[in-house]
Amino acid sequence: MKLLFVNGCISQRGEESRTLALARAFLETWKDLHPEAEVETVEPEALLALKPFAPEMLNDRDALAGIRCFDAPVFDLARQFRAADRVVVAAPFWDLTFPAALRTYIEYISANGLTYHYEADGCHGDCRAEKLVYLTSGGDAERPESLGILYWKQLCAMFGIPAFSYVFAGGLDLDPAKTEEILTEACEKARRLAEDF
Repeated sequence: MKLLFVNGCISQRGEESRTLALARAFLETWKDLHPEAEVETVEPEALLALKPFAPEMLNDRDALAGIRCFDAPVFDLARQFRAADRVVVAAPFWDLTFPAALRTYIEYISANGLTYHYEADGCHGDCRAEKLVYLTSGGDAERPESLGILYWKQLCAMFGIPAFSYVFAGGLDLDPAKTEEILTEACEKARRLAEDF
């Protein structure tokens, strides 16, 4: 069993990041239940170091994909994502979605011919993972149009990952007196989710 943790907890709070608290609650529970499992982590520093694709970069990547040279470094993150049995993504709720560095990461793992491919009837996923959980927190309350959640749900469909779940610790800045209680409840929900993940 291989779990991939995409740590998008980019925050001025550092180790006190509220999203990171969610991730720790989930991962500690999951690791306790799966001590033999391998956990790989994509750290925030790695996400921030990624360069967004410019046209010439896209042309180079497409040329490599055209000859199925998927061992090239540009596909490293996509190969890692494709090989995971479980995926955990954690990122704060920013501007209705998540930090730009995570969006750039998505560009790197979205590799036609590796993590998904096209057939006459549309897109088909090629990833190994059976489950993906998205962990997020934000100052505002969760809404039906909270795009970060919808985005990852649709990515799961694109990548062929059948089970998607999430925890949103929302409303953390609406009433400071309730912040700790909300976060504690969300961490407990993350722990329960990890038990069946």
